[in-house]
Amino acid sequence: MLGITDLSTYLAGLALIILLPGPNSLYVVSVAARRGPRTGYRAAAGVLCGDAALMTLSACGVASLLQASPVAFTVVKFAGAGYLTWLAAAMMRGAWALWRGRAERKQPAGAEGGAAGGAAQEKAERPFRRALVISLFNPKAILFFVAFFVQFVDPGYPHPALSFLALGAWAQLFSITYLTVLIFSGTYLAATFRRRKRLTAGLSAGAGALFLGFAAKLSLASTG
Repeated sequence: MLGITDLSTYLAGLALIILLPGPNSLYVVSVAARRGPRTGYRAAAGVLCGDAALMTLSACGVASLLQASPVAFTVVKFAGAGYLTWLAAAMMRGAWALWRGRAERKQPAGAEGGAAGGAAQEKAERPFRRALVISLFNPKAILFFVAFFVQFVDPGYPHPALSFLALGAWAQLFSITYLTVLIFSGTYLAATFRRRKRLTAGLSAGAGALFLGFAAKLSLASTG
């Protein structure tokens, strides 16, 4: 069907890959826990758009270019690692402020003021853009998409672009389903820990540390 071979194996492998934790899913659940489902879905939209762009680039051969050019791969690799490090630092600063109680003192009095402050913070954070950049600055993802997809494309099929499109559509469907679970799980956890500010600060600091780990892993990545 559409030049796809062994669809069941592809779907099983895709499910396992998507369930692996990464910076994209971690950022989405973090945003959902702090800002709620609506903002979480904005971050999820950034992830989906970033993945769609990477899958398109993979199908167009950019993965082969990155693999053939060590300089290009190194530039993208360290740019992505730097951005993840910057995000980790921001998360840790926020955790420290929350731990010291600064966030509570800065909140405007009254429900209307609190809502306005939350909207301003959401606008300043720009969850869609951040999630999109996290997705795009990941050269290993481009290489993964082309390496994984090509295993399930019939080389004799006259329209391979349709095969990549169908495989990508399945990947996006699995991703949005998984991110939806994370968004509402994050919202539930946020409601549970809303009154335990120091615990929330500890979780934010832990997420920042994981982002530092992702940055280190990306900086050590190779095309091989």
